[in-house]
Amino acid sequence: MTERIDRLVRTWIASEQEQEVEEAAAEISQGKATLLDLVKSLGEYLTAEEDDLRTKGVEFLSLVLARCPPEKLNRQSVRVLATFYCGKLEDTETIIPALKGLVTLTKLPPFASTDALEVVKAIFGHVKMKVLIQSQRFMVFTIVDNLVARHREALKTLGEDFIRGYIGIAEGEKDPRNLLLAFAIDRVLLIEFEVQKFIEDLFNITFCYFPITFRPPPNDPYGITTDELKNALRACLHATPAFGPLAIPLFLEKLTAGSPVTKKDTLETLDICLPVYGPAVTREHARKMWNCLKLEIFQPTDSDTQEKALKTTQVLIQTIYSASEAERSDSAEIEGLAKDACEECIQILREPEKSQAQHAIKVLCAFMSTTPSVARFTLARAVPHLVKLFLDPDELPNRPPTLRLLADLIEAARESTAQDPEVLPDEGSVPLSPYKDEVLGVLTVGLKAPASALPAIDGLKSMVRTVGLLTDDELGFVVHNVNELLQKDEEESEIRHTDISCSDASLDLLSTVSSFAPSHVSGNTLPLLFTSLPDRAPPREAEAERIRYWRTLAYLKKLCTQPDLFETLVVRLSTKLDLLCVPAVSPQGEEQQSSVTDPEPAAAYAHSILKTLADVLQTKIDLKHPDVVKYIDRLVPRLYNLFIYTALLAEERPMVATDPRLLAVAAQIITLITQTLSAARQEAFVKALFAAYLEGNVFQLAEGIQKIPTEKKFAPLQVSSGAPTPQKNMVVLFAAAVIALHREVSLPHSDETALLNSLLQWTVNDAENPLQREAIVHTISAILNRHAENLETFLSEDVTQFWSAQISDPSIAVEARKNAIATFTWLTKALLVRGHPAAMANVDRLFELFDDDNVNWDAARAIGRIPGSDKVLTKRNHAVIKILYAQKYCNAVLPRIIEGAKSSQSTRQNAFLVALAALIKSVPKSTYAPQMSSLMPLLLRGLDLPDNEIRASVIDTLQAAAASSGKDKDNALLAEHASSLVATMLKNSMVAHMPSVRVRIAALRFLATLPNVVRYDVLHPQKATVIRELAKVLDDPKRAVRKEAVEAR
Repeated sequence: MTERIDRLVRTWIASEQEQEVEEAAAEISQGKATLLDLVKSLGEYLTAEEDDLRTKGVEFLSLVLARCPPEKLNRQSVRVLATFYCGKLEDTETIIPALKGLVTLTKLPPFASTDALEVVKAIFGHVKMKVLIQSQRFMVFTIVDNLVARHREALKTLGEDFIRGYIGIAEGEKDPRNLLLAFAIDRVLLIEFEVQKFIEDLFNITFCYFPITFRPPPNDPYGITTDELKNALRACLHATPAFGPLAIPLFLEKLTAGSPVTKKDTLETLDICLPVYGPAVTREHARKMWNCLKLEIFQPTDSDTQEKALKTTQVLIQTIYSASEAERSDSAEIEGLAKDACEECIQILREPEKSQAQHAIKVLCAFMSTTPSVARFTLARAVPHLVKLFLDPDELPNRPPTLRLLADLIEAARESTAQDPEVLPDEGSVPLSPYKDEVLGVLTVGLKAPASALPAIDGLKSMVRTVGLLTDDELGFVVHNVNELLQKDEEESEIRHTDISCSDASLDLLSTVSSFAPSHVSGNTLPLLFTSLPDRAPPREAEAERIRYWRTLAYLKKLCTQPDLFETLVVRLSTKLDLLCVPAVSPQGEEQQSSVTDPEPAAAYAHSILKTLADVLQTKIDLKHPDVVKYIDRLVPRLYNLFIYTALLAEERPMVATDPRLLAVAAQIITLITQTLSAARQEAFVKALFAAYLEGNVFQLAEGIQKIPTEKKFAPLQVSSGAPTPQKNMVVLFAAAVIALHREVSLPHSDETALLNSLLQWTVNDAENPLQREAIVHTISAILNRHAENLETFLSEDVTQFWSAQISDPSIAVEARKNAIATFTWLTKALLVRGHPAAMANVDRLFELFDDDNVNWDAARAIGRIPGSDKVLTKRNHAVIKILYAQKYCNAVLPRIIEGAKSSQSTRQNAFLVALAALIKSVPKSTYAPQMSSLMPLLLRGLDLPDNEIRASVIDTLQAAAASSGKDKDNALLAEHASSLVATMLKNSMVAHMPSVRVRIAALRFLATLPNVVRYDVLHPQKATVIRELAKVLDDPKRAVRKEAVEAR
């Protein structure tokens, strides 16, 4: 075995190949040889007189040692090696390989404290850092770092010699990699070693690097960042209070004369250092520091530096005053810097309209988050001053800026006491308490004037949000005054004209109050708002009244999300809705007559009421309010009561609630509430629903003010029943509930297959308009999506029969076939999103229609729209949805469409192009992006199809392709077709060729994008043509088109 080691040594000395090192380490690792064998084999080289051979001998030993497992080195071998390497440090030719060996050796467990002392003495005695290159100096720092980390106590026994020696090797280092290690060592020495005699020396070898200006070179392999160096240096600078007297004057020098970057670095470093340096030394330099900071605050170069200066001011005050905080009594006077700075700011606040006042209040606000005594002192000086200033008759024009300053101070006071909202503060611990009456008084006065209303509201909001500040009666007083502000008539109120955000701010304040004290809002604000809502709809010409009720409903929408307030809102608005939709008939018939002659205003008002309820419900659901579920009993029955009643009576007289737009919003409300129910509660609800719609028993479902006549039959879904249109329109509210059912809910019907088939036939034979047809189709698709596994007969027989009888039969009226295709699309979509195999079979059937000129485009659009998103089959509605269904569909259908568009005859080709345009609009861009090179020629052909919607979709796709290039001006795909694209877009931007405004705008936007993604040399030949043609577009009758033409030029 020794022979093999000998051979490896001789080979390496000759060739210096990595392989010999690996093999030698492997021999030792596997126990075939020992380190002693290696040392013996290297013997002649380790002691050779030739410098080169001696260096190589030590190098080989160090390289093998680095690869040996630690367990192969015992205590004796480590001690011998340590002594050997220390000896080699005396030899200038072997210093470098010896350092390599010591880097490995000092990390090993058998390396003892005695070895550490021997090594560190040898390094300090023989290693001259100035003659070493960076990587060699890095080894020295690594060895010292290892020793400090593992043998700290032993090194402390060296006392001053160790500190002096370390300063000698660390002095003058410049490389960032070495500095990271040096800073880490410095910090340990400053914290754990006795360094008092060397503070100035240690300060010199650390502070000389401040501020860090290092910028890593591009593609830096070491990955050292500026922030890493900054943080490591800061860790040194705040490692000991002893640095304080030396560091602060130099920090101030940097703050006075430094660049903006240096100033920010200095401020951030001061924030960390001052608490460590302590109050005594900080107080000594406090005036000079304040003068420097004041300059950055009152004459800021940028807002970021100003913010950092304010933060440092806070730290300065905290450091000076926090030590004496415990023994300071509440009544004790604040002396020193805080007092002087506060008085200085108060002096500036005498002119609240000046810009300096804004800076001064920021300082006072910063003082609020320092110490309790300073915060109390600041309020005691600032609040009475601002209140007095506000009440001074000579300062009347300055009231708005004065209130703005006061509002900022109140908010700062609130933030300084922010704590757990569940824990109320102790009596008197809220700093603003002694002044709340005066402050509340001036803020209330400020509400009355338009110019000062907004800052007054902000101040009140901060007071309201300050825990433990205002009593319940005072909250009521605030609400009362804000109500008065909201109540001001539009014609009289200048606030509405000067600043529309005042009403928003008022509502925000009332919402804040309602979150913890809703009784004031429900008892005072809501009655005022509800009273201002008219019982009758204003006539068409009463625009001001209409705007007023819109605003009132907007206020209610913002205020009434809180559970108690929403309950009031539901009761009051549903009552208002009943009065509006079923007005009481006077002996003269006045109410009825107004609705008969012009139902539109009443319908618009009712629509606004329903939309308000729907919007608040949506907000509550987004906020996950648990009280939404109870409105299945409190609101939904009232809606069914109103709409069923009006549908039944619509035969006798016109009824406002039969308007389809009202049904749509009512359906939205029902869906939102049904979504939130548990499966068990949904099951009980759906029984009442089916009983009403399939059996005519409406009394379980509909409860409310209107008395539904028992003699009239409610049968909207009865096949061939001849039910009047208003009744049939009620299927919208049937669908609204069914589409939101959980999968687990079983329908109260003996045969779901028969139910779906009868609904399918209803869409063909009984549906009178798209509203009815769409509602039932949504119902069928929702049921099919949840229960497809139980509906195989429906899929295999009824759907097939529907296809044959209503779609594939050319003798059927074209319009009826188109409607049937729309129905078939929804059936397929319901299956596709849940991953049912029948979905693709249905798509194959649609492809079969491409030869039928009457319906081929409808079939093509259907194929494209099937994977598109919708508002029915969604997770919120508890639909069964498999992930990536759209991508899988696109992967299956897109190649077929591309192939068909390329190879088919003209009629079929156009159908494939229509399918392509519809598909790319329906699916995520990522699903077709890899195919864009194949799609581009087809998309260009799609721009010639006589369908504006298709053209707009194609241009949108091209725009997305261009946008995906980012700032890359070499989009090869667009460049290849640049001339065709320019010509086509110009044609589509001309009103003479393209009547659709949407297409014209899209074409112009795409033209404007092209120069950003296609090289100049490609587009240059088109430049003159484009500018000439766009000049014609500047005469377009639509302003939006003209604007885009200007941008494109």
